[in-house]
Amino acid sequence: MLSVAMAAVLLAGCTAGPQRPEAVPLAALRRVADDPATQLRWLDRVTWGTSASSQAELARTGLPAWMGRQLSPQAQPLPAAAQAQIDAMTISRTPLPELARSLEAQRKAADALADENQKKAARQAYQQELNRLAREAQQRFVLRALYSPNQLQEQMTWFWANHFNVNIRKDAIRALVGDYEENAIRPHALGRFRDLLGAVLRHPAMLRYLDNAQNAANRINENYARELMELHTMGVGSGYSQADVQELARVLTGVGVSLQPADAPPPPKMRPEVQADHLRQGLFEFNPNRHDYGAKTLLGQPIKARGLAETDEALDRLARSPATARFISRKLAMYFVADDPPPALVDRMAATFGRSDGNIAAVLRSMFESTEFAASLGRKFRDPVHYVMAGVRLAYDDRVVQNVDPLLGWINRMGEPLYGHETPDGYPLGEAAWASAGQMNTRFEIARAIGSNGAVLFRAGDSKAPLERPAYPPLAESPAVRTMQAVLAAETRTALAQARTPQEWNIFLLASPELMRR
Repeated sequence: MLSVAMAAVLLAGCTAGPQRPEAVPLAALRRVADDPATQLRWLDRVTWGTSASSQAELARTGLPAWMGRQLSPQAQPLPAAAQAQIDAMTISRTPLPELARSLEAQRKAADALADENQKKAARQAYQQELNRLAREAQQRFVLRALYSPNQLQEQMTWFWANHFNVNIRKDAIRALVGDYEENAIRPHALGRFRDLLGAVLRHPAMLRYLDNAQNAANRINENYARELMELHTMGVGSGYSQADVQELARVLTGVGVSLQPADAPPPPKMRPEVQADHLRQGLFEFNPNRHDYGAKTLLGQPIKARGLAETDEALDRLARSPATARFISRKLAMYFVADDPPPALVDRMAATFGRSDGNIAAVLRSMFESTEFAASLGRKFRDPVHYVMAGVRLAYDDRVVQNVDPLLGWINRMGEPLYGHETPDGYPLGEAAWASAGQMNTRFEIARAIGSNGAVLFRAGDSKAPLERPAYPPLAESPAVRTMQAVLAAETRTALAQARTPQEWNIFLLASPELMRR
């Protein structure tokens, strides 16, 4: 039985920032590139969590070169055991248009059944298939977060998926979210913000989630237009008006979703003068019959383009707004630096955003090179997803889990299920949302699961098969943990010294204040 006193000591310190040595600015790291404690702090912030193998790679290449590779990632393979799991997934093998059309046929066939019992069973099977596809997307995300060499790209994929949030409980988004992350978010996670914004706008997951698939001339739906300005680009209080929202909604009329093949005939009764404007790519469709071709003014300037090109003109204007540069820069700084980031840092990042035409990697580089970023290392509270990933990476390094479901269960217990946030604003980035007493108690239980019974992660298939022995990781033997011990607070070292078993030692470390922060 774990010592209640030790648990109380560890949990009591989790909401207070751990004592760390003074951080070192990036510019000076060439002189201290062999400082293991500094390297661990960078790993904890830039990656999904320190591991022995990532520590060894960083020590081998040095921080400047390693950061350069993270900011400009090249395609690198995952471990074979992880890639095999991803390759076996339906969402990896079946193109989205084919998958969506098959599911729609399944839904219609179920609805057409006359027998009520058969109809109920068929509808249940359809819902179960949607659930399975969403689960695959969650599992694929976890495998990449744990094992991808391009850790910053995976962090930014999560950041942008949360920024451009969609919820799997709505409509059939469960079938779309894997492709949304794979083809709208990940390729642009470190690229130009304008390209990312356009890829999101054309994806059926976003168009269905924020109802733009229903937006048509004389039947305006403002949902997407409002969130595009309020949450995705300029931010609240940035100077746009309700009239701008209405005009943007008119710009977006006709931008929707079609399950028809690309070579299918265009919609019927289309006026000859707008027939050339029709476009169908994958599941995206611009339907001129649904578009408002009237004159429009956005942010004080007329929209000069016509048809779908109006959308590109509007996105260009939004992406290049100084308000967008500041809003995105501040949110990036909240994610990587502090809940209330220093205004001077945000100003410099926003200036880089403007100079680089929204180059995300350039904005991040300006942040990573700042003294504010260096001073913040070890202080940012881990949200549930970061906490689980960090614990598993530290405990099991590059040994590939065969059963991702326990990790998803731990994340769900802490209230941050992947793609599960109901509203378009995404999960909160600040400590206040995740540092309650109940959350801390749950984290202690998850530390217990990882530290004493983690073998469940490596048992695939038969859940009744015996677990390997020992069922816990040898955390104290990890080179990363040995380095970490040098900078642990006195209270944490005292708790570890009083652990009666290796399992207790693991749990006390994983539940320590230091592991709650990155």
